[in-house]
Amino acid sequence: MLVMSERDELPAALRRDVRLLSTMLGQILTEAVGEDLLADVEQLRTLAISGEIEQAEEVVAGWTDERAEQVARAFTAYFHLANLAEEQHRLRVLAERDASGTAHDADSYPAAWSDLVSEVGKEEADRRLAGLEFRPVFTAHPTEARRRAVASAIRRISALLARRDDPRVRGRNADDLDRQLLAEIDLLWRTAPLRSTKPSPTDEVRTAMSIFDNTLFEVVPKIYRTLDATVLGERTGTAAPVAPAFLRLGCWIGGDRDGNPHVTAKVTRQAARIASDHVLRGLENATLRIGRSLTAAQTDAPASKELKALLRAQSGLAEELATEIAERSPEEPHRQALLFFVERLQATRLRNADLAYADAEEFLAELRTVQDSLSTHDPRSAWGSVQDLIWQTETFGFHLAEFEIRQHSKVHRQALEELDAGVEPSEMTIEVLDTLRVLGRIQKRFGTSAARRYIISFTQSADDLAAVIRLAEYAFEGEELPVIDVIPLFETYDDLQASTGILDELITMPHTRQRLAENGRRLEVMLGYSDSSKDVGPVSATLALYDAQARIASWAQANDIALTLFHGRGGALGRGGGPANQAVLAQPPGSVEGRFKLTEQGEVIFARYGDQTIAQRHVEQVSSATLRQGAPSISKRNADSAERFAPMAETMDRASRTRFYDLVKSEGFAPWFAQVTPQEEVGWLSLGSRPARRGLSVESLEDLRAIPWVFAWSQARINLTGWFGLGTALAAVGEETELRAAFAQWPLFSAMIENVEMSLAKTDDRIAERYLALGDRDDLAGLVREEMALTREWVARTTGKELLTDRPVLRRAVELRSPYVDALSLLQLRALRRLRTEEGADDAAARRLMLLAVSGVSAGLQNTG
Repeated sequence: MLVMSERDELPAALRRDVRLLSTMLGQILTEAVGEDLLADVEQLRTLAISGEIEQAEEVVAGWTDERAEQVARAFTAYFHLANLAEEQHRLRVLAERDASGTAHDADSYPAAWSDLVSEVGKEEADRRLAGLEFRPVFTAHPTEARRRAVASAIRRISALLARRDDPRVRGRNADDLDRQLLAEIDLLWRTAPLRSTKPSPTDEVRTAMSIFDNTLFEVVPKIYRTLDATVLGERTGTAAPVAPAFLRLGCWIGGDRDGNPHVTAKVTRQAARIASDHVLRGLENATLRIGRSLTAAQTDAPASKELKALLRAQSGLAEELATEIAERSPEEPHRQALLFFVERLQATRLRNADLAYADAEEFLAELRTVQDSLSTHDPRSAWGSVQDLIWQTETFGFHLAEFEIRQHSKVHRQALEELDAGVEPSEMTIEVLDTLRVLGRIQKRFGTSAARRYIISFTQSADDLAAVIRLAEYAFEGEELPVIDVIPLFETYDDLQASTGILDELITMPHTRQRLAENGRRLEVMLGYSDSSKDVGPVSATLALYDAQARIASWAQANDIALTLFHGRGGALGRGGGPANQAVLAQPPGSVEGRFKLTEQGEVIFARYGDQTIAQRHVEQVSSATLRQGAPSISKRNADSAERFAPMAETMDRASRTRFYDLVKSEGFAPWFAQVTPQEEVGWLSLGSRPARRGLSVESLEDLRAIPWVFAWSQARINLTGWFGLGTALAAVGEETELRAAFAQWPLFSAMIENVEMSLAKTDDRIAERYLALGDRDDLAGLVREEMALTREWVARTTGKELLTDRPVLRRAVELRSPYVDALSLLQLRALRRLRTEEGADDAAARRLMLLAVSGVSAGLQNTG
């Protein structure tokens, strides 16, 4: 069943796993449905691999609705299994590299630290390390096409596959694992692949919490320890650490209400409670585990004066409890202290005011008292397990993630109009005021860091920023306002151009001046990648974003601002996706300064943070790049190349934008786009709580969210949002020697070209042609085909090689997957053609096949929106 041929150049271990899982899937299909299903799957697979698309299309057209659905489910299940086999192989490679001592590549802490020290000296490197910040922000953008039940089944299969990889597993143990694998694959096949209802925002919060529980809480101290060992060497774990707790998790899930009516003040408050409950349980368990292990006796590790005072204070809080703990752990003062901490953490979670901590800082202070006491006689415990707990607490506090509010500037303007006019406030305005009040309540219960950022979508003037504070004054009616950091989000091309003028006005506002005085003149500015790309095309958006970052960084330096640029990057290339560490190193001088913040969206969250080893590797890659980015050599390279190739950038910007406008501003483009892609049908999937549109019809692209815009083009195997206009831009430059020089010397340009290579590699001309034929505009279809061919040609001329030649692993993965994705695309086309007819518009079977194929293509391409 779906076994890749021996000629495919897969590593032996990966080929073994793919063969094992696909053979098992074939067995399950035969048992569940019959050998005829397996034969039909194999026939379609063979035709797709051989490139006989017309014949494959005829076969698909001849199936019953039931058989078409079964085949779609089979291919989707295969992709889920192939994906986890690839992930297991990645873990295998990382482990082998680590064991062999070859893991110190350019993306590692040792390489970054060595380079930084050699360029700026140890003292300056230490200063930069102390200020390091990496802030991933989890968002609920609806790009995870799998059901939660399907994802859980895949995780169980992955765990069994990892156990099977253990060389100690032999004989009956191996047979038993195979039995369990078959049972789980059987369950995966029988699990309904589609959600019956959209998840609620609180469902999305709980899903994200699984990442914290299973991965982040445990992996954070390992990340810091790796960095600490890089700087301290063998002294790490026996001396005070130098690695800061640089990771801070942000969250829009339950806070982002821009266009999502399901996110209310009540939901935001629930989200904060859920997150706090998870982190407090994590800290309880970790403290209990460490407390039980601190069995050093008073005679060998005597309590310090400060620890004795702490133990007396604990007895004063709850004498019976302190006595009971002391009787269970006689002459073990450090253990006594931590076991009492466990009770206080539980009391904090259950809101027992008599015993609860006031905040995480109080808990940290007590932990440090224990650590200081231990450091003299038991430094390994002090700077080992206790330090790990301190790092976890510093990272997550009692709130776990910093919840951020986001709302559209238009909503604030309308709310203020009502309030200023003194009319009865609408439900919308009441909700805006309730949201601000909830922000205050969250701060009182969980601390200021739990929720203080308020992001304004489509910021177009300083008045849009001032509006939030005016609304807060209405909400609190003379009371003291909570801490509010108002963050502009510049999304469109025009907004990016106007950014520094708006920021000039922002820092003159009384509220902003006060916040800058309180927080060390720290200011955050968010940049939107998705809407800027939909606005002017991917090439012009990339160049405009770089230019905006450079101007904002210069503005910040001139105004003595400690700037953090917040990158609203998506998983797909049309939304600013691609390797995050590569993106960091290509940023303008002064725009990072040791601080990097970005959104992590949809399937990207689980791909990057779903496994501890991969999460550790990802964070190390991004944070080491963040540390290195300000090195003089990198700053000089980025500045020199931007200046050297500025004329080329201007030519590319002008040519690509004109070409993009020729397409998207053509009369009737929006309905044509809905014809040739499953744009409307994507909205049927219960991907997330947020609607795909803000409210307008298919006649308007402006109101279409960037996610379904990208998703629809990728489903049609065109991926237009990642490359359209680049061919015209490169042809306008026209000089291959100059283009190749830019590819070699200009990081922003080379990153853009490499991302487009990946996007083009996932397109398929033959499948794309069939989607384009669904429309009635030969002129627009011809424009897309022409630009695709032109882009392929000029990318090859720029790099001097075929697509992905220097990335053989990625190229192999794309080439091996493409025929299988083709098969699902043909099934999707069958459904679309039926749905587009008058008699088939309400065809339930076609609708279901459509959604199954969308889910399968997403799994095969490994990205959605």
